[in-house]
Amino acid sequence: MLDLRKLRYFLTVAEELHFGRAALRLHLAQPPLTRQISAMEAELGFRLFDRTSRTVTLTAQGRSFLPYARAVLEQVELAQVMADKLAAGRAGQLALGYASSIALSDLFSQALQAFAQRFADVQLTLVEGASVSQWSQIADGRIDIGMSRMQPPCERSDIQSLSLGDEPLVAAISSDSPLAAQAQVTLAELSEHPLILFPADYGSGLNEAIEQLYRRDRLPVRPGPSGRQITSIIALVAAGQGVALVPRCAQALAKQGVTYRPLADPSATAPLLVLTRKQGRSQLVDAFMGVLDELLQARAPAVGL
Repeated sequence: MLDLRKLRYFLTVAEELHFGRAALRLHLAQPPLTRQISAMEAELGFRLFDRTSRTVTLTAQGRSFLPYARAVLEQVELAQVMADKLAAGRAGQLALGYASSIALSDLFSQALQAFAQRFADVQLTLVEGASVSQWSQIADGRIDIGMSRMQPPCERSDIQSLSLGDEPLVAAISSDSPLAAQAQVTLAELSEHPLILFPADYGSGLNEAIEQLYRRDRLPVRPGPSGRQITSIIALVAAGQGVALVPRCAQALAKQGVTYRPLADPSATAPLLVLTRKQGRSQLVDAFMGVLDELLQARAPAVGL
């Protein structure tokens, strides 16, 4: 099998068409270079150059072989560049899990954009899933980072959680409801209507935050239909199937037949968390966390997400 050193020798002689000049470029004496080219020709089974005392020219086989040799060396150079980027934590793969409502957050989209601009050689994979499902996926390496609305339980000591702040909740109401005419609504008023949530077995952090608010105020939850994505929840509101409490960023889903109203209680919020493994975090995970930190610093002291 040909080695890369001989390919470089061949390419240099092919470019110079002069063994003396090629030897100077390669920092070799001419006789060893001549021997290496001859050895390469013996390995290939054909002559690469026609040589006289005055001229060096490529043979027909040499001309045909030249682009393949050049391509191999170019790929080796690219591989070395990529290896250097991988070693420096500037290339590779990063899997990011997220709860469906978080995809609508400005912080989420800004983080993706800033990270992609700085780390163009990183293949970023997005994995949508409920907050609870992210815990096992982070632990076993299926995803590297999770953006969630639910704090992992104490027994998940293998997962690190960092708060990115709290996002105000707003009420999503059918536009023909009397509540839609109000400037703001209360939880007590909403409790008189069916509440549209994610399915109980879905593991939603948003469900948990909403149910805690109802329990805190000792309000009954009138179960309504459920949706597995924030878009389906908003569609059910538009269909007059009940009311929903959604993060303020969900107002970006400007669906006909749905009116969003702020809550009278400013403490009605949903958390936004970022989850990672405690052990074995990659440089790319640290880089993404750095991007998030910069964005949060730039937003301070703004309230909400």
